[in-house]
Amino acid sequence: MTSRARDRTVLLKHAPTLLAVGIGGALAAAAPGSVVTDRGAVLAGVLGLAAATVLAVVAALRPPAATRRAVDAWAAGDGWVVVVPLLSVLAVGALRAGTGGTGSLLGAVLVLPVIWIAAEPGRWSVLLAAGAACLALLLPALPGVDGHPDDLAWWRAAFAPVVYALAALTVNELARRLRRHLARLRDADRLTRSVLDAVTEQAVVGTGPDGLVDVWNPGAERLLGRTAAEAQGALRADALVAPTELQERWRQAGTTTPFAALVADVAPGRPEASEWTWLRADGSPVPVQVSTTVRLDGAGRPAGYLFVATDATAVHEAARLQDQFTGMISHELRTPVSAVVGHLDLLRDDPLTPDQQRSVEVAERNAARLLRLVDDLLFTARVDAGRFPLALADVDVAEVARAAVESARPAADRAGVALVLDVPDGPVPLRADAVRLAQVGDNLLSNAVKFTPAGGAVTVRVTASVDHVRLAVAETGLGIPADEVDRLFSRFFRTTTATRNAVPGVGLGLAITRSVVVAHGGVMEVTSAEGEGTTFTAVLPRRRRDPASG
Repeated sequence: MTSRARDRTVLLKHAPTLLAVGIGGALAAAAPGSVVTDRGAVLAGVLGLAAATVLAVVAALRPPAATRRAVDAWAAGDGWVVVVPLLSVLAVGALRAGTGGTGSLLGAVLVLPVIWIAAEPGRWSVLLAAGAACLALLLPALPGVDGHPDDLAWWRAAFAPVVYALAALTVNELARRLRRHLARLRDADRLTRSVLDAVTEQAVVGTGPDGLVDVWNPGAERLLGRTAAEAQGALRADALVAPTELQERWRQAGTTTPFAALVADVAPGRPEASEWTWLRADGSPVPVQVSTTVRLDGAGRPAGYLFVATDATAVHEAARLQDQFTGMISHELRTPVSAVVGHLDLLRDDPLTPDQQRSVEVAERNAARLLRLVDDLLFTARVDAGRFPLALADVDVAEVARAAVESARPAADRAGVALVLDVPDGPVPLRADAVRLAQVGDNLLSNAVKFTPAGGAVTVRVTASVDHVRLAVAETGLGIPADEVDRLFSRFFRTTTATRNAVPGVGLGLAITRSVVVAHGGVMEVTSAEGEGTTFTAVLPRRRRDPASG
């Protein structure tokens, strides 16, 4: 606690004693039969209480210049604050002695400053509280004070401090434990703050349940151009998101507020990763990859949200250049490859020797393979550019699975892999693009055959529910390392098992498959265990949704 805050606490702690004395004095004056037994003691009590009040006010106001330096020098010790409650104890004792002693209404007020003293750090405060209480209780029995002491006055004066000492000991121990707990919380807060301050490459933004920012680390200052003082308590998290994206998310979520739409899919144990366009202080946009999690209080209840954002500008630029390069190369390659295929067809019209026939077949096979690769590259470029139309029609997914199995059977027979088809007897209708859906089945099945050793099996299964159709391809092959599963659908990504076992491919098939499924409003699911096999499942909605919401 700072010195300024501690000094203001002095006045806050003194206020109950001052209020209680005022109320007690008013009641004593109004009560029938109340008397002032010793005006001098009452005057001394009033003056003592006034001195304690002045000291508390001076400590709170911290006067400037020389007076402030004098007060600071006098208040340098940790125990100086007990002067105020000590004066209050003596003042209350004097008021009690001057208004009837043991029968005074003001005697009950004594407990307030005694508790204050007892709550100060150190066991010495227990002795000080007991001693001050003893002195205050003895005042009516002292010579020259007309407090009407009786024969039991000294006994009461001896016994009451014992009770006060026990109470003071209890208060002191509870206060000690509370201070220790608060110290641990402050240490944890300092550690958390130091960790947040050390994170400069990511923007860490914390909010309350209503979206008002209360955490803003140096990474957020660097990325968004606002200081913590400008953001904390003044900025809402939804104000960071580009208005068009925020409105679209709000429309899809159907929540009452824009901020609620941002965190609609976030729950304890269920963080959300997404891409947004955030706005800097000058209004310029910056693409970010954001991970959103729930902040919990000590009882495990949601107390706010934490947004960890990474600048995605470089990633977007690299992807743009890669797309541009891919599109350019694809277009430049397709024309000459198509010409090669055409001229090979012309060669077949002429009589060829057996050796020439084999050479043409090898050339045709490799040209066709190259043409498929170029088509795949062009397809991914169209997907990224948003030019991916679907020719929707009523499709039987079970028939799509049967056709995929028949197409893959020659390759599976050569590899010694068994194909198992598990589909319903009747049709499984779905509104979809038949050509693209067949592409999904072919890609998944050809991948499964390539990654399954001889003697293994690949199972193609179609299941349907009221809302979804699931096309699953499971193989008993090499499996995928757990840390690589999240990257499977990235273009040109090859797993370590694929490179280690020299499995042919360029890493485009799964990326294309996922693009087709997402375009239908569906999702791809993957389960895998290294050395045991992998299952890819295309989950397709029967009521087509907006791909963005899928």
